[in-house]
Amino acid sequence: MQEIKDFFEILLNSEKLIHYGGLTLLLIIIFAETGLVIGFIFAGDALLFTAGLLCGSDLAVNIWLLVVTVIAAAFAGNIVGFLTGKYFGHKLLLKKDTWFFKQRHLDKSKAYYEKYGGIALIAGRFMPVVRTFVPILAGTIEMNFWKFNIYNITGAVLWVGSLIPLGYLVGKKIPASLDNIEYFVLGITLITMTILIRGIIKFRKNNGDTKKR
Repeated sequence: MQEIKDFFEILLNSEKLIHYGGLTLLLIIIFAETGLVIGFIFAGDALLFTAGLLCGSDLAVNIWLLVVTVIAAAFAGNIVGFLTGKYFGHKLLLKKDTWFFKQRHLDKSKAYYEKYGGIALIAGRFMPVVRTFVPILAGTIEMNFWKFNIYNITGAVLWVGSLIPLGYLVGKKIPASLDNIEYFVLGITLITMTILIRGIIKFRKNNGDTKKR
């Protein structure tokens, strides 16, 4: 039981994950968060920032190699999410809630997609939970595959290409930040969760206004 607890502690702690699994585990987690239904449990934003912060130290890889490979993992993950939606999406819409799958996550992502269209695939990259389910919805409604991939690669480049270099820059300019990673991770997490919560509140308010009419 303790081993399972330790395993999940590593998966949900950005610094420990990178220290334990390096680039390989980082790529697997990013792929899972953007391509698998259960991937929403991971904090991708904090993980990318931490990867940039630790690049060259705990994560002994070149910054360009790091950015390119993580972009590829995020891009591939969304393709898997799209194909999942295309072939299993209708069943997913009828699926009952389980401990790792909640219909409300799908509903929020659907509302976000319906409001912003293809741009949701780009902006959704910066929103936890939404980035996991939006590509699945794109596949479910059978969005054109090539059009989807234009948004896919654009979103992956902007998401990865901003957070990893930001962490890398902070690590280089403020060496002491390496001893206070948990505060930066907490800050990133609070920012992303605030964005998500504001989106949920706005979504519920709009739904309430619609029902009153």
